[in-house]
Amino acid sequence: MQDAAVLIVGGGPCGLMLANELGRRGVPAILVDDKPGTTTKPQANATQARTMEHYRRLGFAEEVRALGLPADYPTDMAYFTRFTRHELARYELPSARDARVIIKSLTGDWSAAELPHRCSQLYIEPILKEHASRLPSISLRYGWQLTGFEDDGDGVEATIARTDDGAIERLRVGWLIGCDGPRSFVRKTLGYNFLGEGGAQRDFMGGRMQMLHFRAPHLYDIIPHRKAWMYWAFNNERRCFMCALDGIRDFVFHTQLRPGEREEDVTDESMHAMLEQVVGLRFPIEVLGRAAWTAGFALVAERFQRGRVLLAGDAAHLFTPSGGLGYNTGIEDAVNLGWKLAAVAKGWAEPALMDSYEAERRPVALRNTAFARGFAARIGVPPDPAIEDATPVGTEARQRAGNYLNAAIRAEFNIPGITFGARYDDSPVIVPDGTAPPPDSANNYTPTACPGGRTPHRWLPDGRSLFDLFGFEFTIMCSRPELGQELADTAARLGIPATVLDMPDEETRALYEACLVLIRPDQIVAWRGKAPPRDAAALWRTVTGAKGAMQPAAAAGG
Repeated sequence: MQDAAVLIVGGGPCGLMLANELGRRGVPAILVDDKPGTTTKPQANATQARTMEHYRRLGFAEEVRALGLPADYPTDMAYFTRFTRHELARYELPSARDARVIIKSLTGDWSAAELPHRCSQLYIEPILKEHASRLPSISLRYGWQLTGFEDDGDGVEATIARTDDGAIERLRVGWLIGCDGPRSFVRKTLGYNFLGEGGAQRDFMGGRMQMLHFRAPHLYDIIPHRKAWMYWAFNNERRCFMCALDGIRDFVFHTQLRPGEREEDVTDESMHAMLEQVVGLRFPIEVLGRAAWTAGFALVAERFQRGRVLLAGDAAHLFTPSGGLGYNTGIEDAVNLGWKLAAVAKGWAEPALMDSYEAERRPVALRNTAFARGFAARIGVPPDPAIEDATPVGTEARQRAGNYLNAAIRAEFNIPGITFGARYDDSPVIVPDGTAPPPDSANNYTPTACPGGRTPHRWLPDGRSLFDLFGFEFTIMCSRPELGQELADTAARLGIPATVLDMPDEETRALYEACLVLIRPDQIVAWRGKAPPRDAAALWRTVTGAKGAMQPAAAAGG
């Protein structure tokens, strides 16, 4: 007897996304988090386009896009010597209102169902929580923490304690997922270490950082430049970045402590003074919160799984936030876990399917932390000493800085390759077809249906997104119904949920370079062919992780 199929430890974006994935499939899951509710801190601020596509798949992308900045607020990134002085560089990006229109005209690198959205985790977590709370199979237990667990091979015995009075409860679950952050109790209990770069030192984005959440309704009145979503200060006295949270009065400011500054001396007043240094003027604020953190990490756990206990999100990988990759990588972890846990819980896949999680997600974590490390190194260069001088030398220094920073902004934020290009080529549940994927590049993405990557997207002539036609579980997309019939019949016989989708037109067939494509629940191409597979049952056994599955040639198709 089990209390739930899955125990999720941690109620941040990764844990809540996993709860939504499981709950949408009717899988009983319990989520515990030692906080009383969702975060009160403005943490992650950038939702990548791939994450927005997953929110769209779950039905609440529009709710998320309505959060944060006003609909007409630009999402520009801009560099200044100080916010009231010289503007050095700017990367213009659309408002939420414009993004809804622009996305339907984009092709190539940005051929997607959704564009990115600039919004703080502070606002997004409640949406994820609200949707998870509506799902009958999900129990959200904030104010509870995991205190111990033991995997006996057939399930996990876990002990949780209520944080206000210490009341103890013992649970038996099928699987335990540690989404409990960088100091993960689950990871430490498993004995897994973080490997990688543990705290690079740089002029910026490498050392102890201080965060100030503040309210200043008049700040826009004193900054003479066009509005931006993210403001960066680039001078020799104080480096920082500052995000607009609501586009009206609330902001979050991050600065790195300079030589001689001690963390124990930081107060609300000293943080206010640091903020005034980068603005360049004195002005009043209301302090809403403060926190300290360390930049310069590029860490990945040595393992993501032991038996029935797995790690996801910041418990599995820790980023310096350049590029906004940490939160979005965690969302993809949850999506990958969600359908696999549901498949095992419902009995149409064997527990061995879960072994593919680490095989797929750990290489992506290594890839993404490496990209973020590179962005941080690019940002961390020191300014020219003359950057603020009112002289010809200062003018030249600002011009050089502007050229460098304009390139750096685009390299960090125009990243369709990172967003869409992660692949699972070496996964045991992907069937290769002998083709090679395009090179992996941060700033370029070539849509391809080569098995192991995100399915190519296109907008159909009637204005619909191709992704909106996919089923919630497996999709068998075929150019003629009879091509997919054996795959569909075999799936039904094996109890595997699959939807048959006619390819809408020849352009889709040309994009996918196949007559028959098997698309996983996470919108990853599992297999494709120009004819039905030679052994449909063997194909299904392979993509669902069954032991003794076929060799790739047995399902290659004609």
